[in-house]
Amino acid sequence: MQDRTDSDSRKLLRRLKEILAAAGGGQDRLDQITHHIADSMGTEVCSIYLFRDADTLELCATEGLRPEAVHQTRLRLGEGLVGRVARTGRHVNTANAPAEAGFRFMPETGEEVFPAFLGVPIQRVGERLGVLVVQCATARQFSEDEVYGLEVVAMVLAEMTELGAFQGSQSDSLPLAHRFPLMIRGATGQEGAAEGRVWLHEPRVVVANPVGDDPDRELARLHEGVETLRSTVDRMLGAVDMGGGGEHAAVLEAYRMFAHSRSWLKRMEEDIRLGLSAEAAVEKEQSFARARLEMAADPYLRDRLHDLDDLSNRLLRILTGQGSDTGAEMPDNPILVARNIGPAELLEYGRRLKGVVLEEGSVGSHAAIVARALAIPLVIHAGRIVSEALNGDPILVDGDQGVIHLRPEESVHKAFMDKIAMQAAAQDRYAGLRDLPATATCGTTVQLFMNAGLMADLPSLEGSGAEGVGLFRTELQFLVRNHVPRRAELAGLYARVMDNAQGKPVHFRTLDIGSDKVLPYMKPQDEPNPAMGWRAIRVGLDKRGVLRMQLQALIRASVGRPLHVMFPFIADMAEYEAAHRILMQEMAREQRLGHSMPSDIRVGAMLETPSLAFAPKRFFEMCDFISIGGNDLKQFFFAADRENERVRRRYDTLNVSFLALLRQIIARCEEARVPLSFCGEDAGRPIEALTFAALGIRRLSMRPASIGPVKHLIRRVDLTALARLIEEAEARGEENLRPVVTAWLARQ
Repeated sequence: MQDRTDSDSRKLLRRLKEILAAAGGGQDRLDQITHHIADSMGTEVCSIYLFRDADTLELCATEGLRPEAVHQTRLRLGEGLVGRVARTGRHVNTANAPAEAGFRFMPETGEEVFPAFLGVPIQRVGERLGVLVVQCATARQFSEDEVYGLEVVAMVLAEMTELGAFQGSQSDSLPLAHRFPLMIRGATGQEGAAEGRVWLHEPRVVVANPVGDDPDRELARLHEGVETLRSTVDRMLGAVDMGGGGEHAAVLEAYRMFAHSRSWLKRMEEDIRLGLSAEAAVEKEQSFARARLEMAADPYLRDRLHDLDDLSNRLLRILTGQGSDTGAEMPDNPILVARNIGPAELLEYGRRLKGVVLEEGSVGSHAAIVARALAIPLVIHAGRIVSEALNGDPILVDGDQGVIHLRPEESVHKAFMDKIAMQAAAQDRYAGLRDLPATATCGTTVQLFMNAGLMADLPSLEGSGAEGVGLFRTELQFLVRNHVPRRAELAGLYARVMDNAQGKPVHFRTLDIGSDKVLPYMKPQDEPNPAMGWRAIRVGLDKRGVLRMQLQALIRASVGRPLHVMFPFIADMAEYEAAHRILMQEMAREQRLGHSMPSDIRVGAMLETPSLAFAPKRFFEMCDFISIGGNDLKQFFFAADRENERVRRRYDTLNVSFLALLRQIIARCEEARVPLSFCGEDAGRPIEALTFAALGIRRLSMRPASIGPVKHLIRRVDLTALARLIEEAEARGEENLRPVVTAWLARQ
């Protein structure tokens, strides 16, 4: 077989274009395509395998194999040479297929007489669509030109699949892409339920014509688009403060190098000469580079995948004109769908969004924090949602269960709307409790505070009935900027927060960065376990300039009002003493400068590490208040990373061993007469909140939407009776109190 020329390739692609334009069903098109590819490449066999579902490939058309095997032969992902191509995203080229490791013989196809095998992936920007195979009776290795040429053909097939070319009325045609109902299981980032329409953060670029009729014209379009891209990137990076060099500058320069890469441009030029349009050439190189980088062991190379995707998408929008300011309008009830999103970008959408769905993300990510502040449901780790969803698709977001229903069936939609209606009715009932105290039937009162981090949170202070802000996350103002905020900016913000609180206390947590919260202008730390690394108060004590500036801003914002400051992630008494000393020094400095001082100051610590529960008595006596950071304390107590979906739900908060730790903390705070609160996700879960209150914690801080349900339950029970029940269960040797508490509540 002779190597194919540019002219041969363009002729084949023109034939494929004609097939795409002609009338006919999906199976007719597939049959014609396999015939033309085999004829053009001089092979006895050409076969197309497409995904029937996420894990199953099906032989959908063939020239040369037994026709009765079509729609009967199926392979699991990774099974056989075809499955290997699909799994790895890389071609397999062998002169003796039966001798290859993992080869699977499929007798129903009659392929045993065709030892020479070349399979290439049919893929589109990270979306696996199928495998294109050619085979010969003569044992021979296919040349690099033949491999490259078949990859170009596979790219056109990917675009034809995207455009729906292989769907038809026949019973054996493939399911219509982006049209059938789909349920995706992810993980809860923020509770709540929402119904709406998909709004893609980065809309899919549709390549309407993958075949270029005039290579010279397509090359000119590519060069013009690349030049525009490079100018845009140069201007964009020129406006960024490189901060004196370092790793931050190196990453930005690597991004610039990608844009100016000659090899990237050369590969796209070769694709065009073989018959692709300019945009199809961009997408082909993006797809194949993505497949290679996703398999890379080097985390630096995998991180560069985001740079490559961003540049490719920018270039595609330049070439197609499908920019962010064109196309579909945001629907009235938008559900944002994205691979990932930064806090500043999410804040730009604001409360227009009804929910957020991410392929990536984590429970402690910036996006999750902002979603909680905006009180909108968030589902993370929703695999394939970006490739499956289209703008305007109906979508249901169940943040409570971490489930997405895309293009739901009518029965699913009705059941979901019933759930939303029940939740709305419950919220109406809770609204009637807004001005009532959370007093149990035994007479015990629990104070309920809310968590906040944005000015947008503050209206919830009155609407939820919260008695104050138990945690104000000050790091959000650092995360949404590309530079360190100025002291005057922070002082103005903190003053507005206190103004909006209208005399209710606001507990400001100093900057809690590191771990999953990395500032965009901060040098990333390559730490094996960042959650236990250089973060929070450890950063503040090592980089005292930022801590001092933030404390100065808080002091100036108070202007004659009470000020509550708490330091995060204190692991031993010495850290608290050092942070407290810096605050007192700044108080003295501000007084010398003639600034108005707070009318009162309360200084506390967040107890987030088990070590602090065993601190000297003097530590508890030094604190004006202590707040248990339940999320971190729980993950360190059980050694279960809360960012790891395999283990974060493995251990229960109501395990008696964890409750024993809480009992010790409560006893030590009572001994020192220091107020204690519990802050975290569990504080907003009614059963957990009730248990904490029964143990003796009298302050809980949670998201505003949780205050109503928690208050409703507390007001209906006898905490003294629950405390006795817990003691009896512990005496019996119960390991987990959830069944005990739940059964008791059911009897009340």
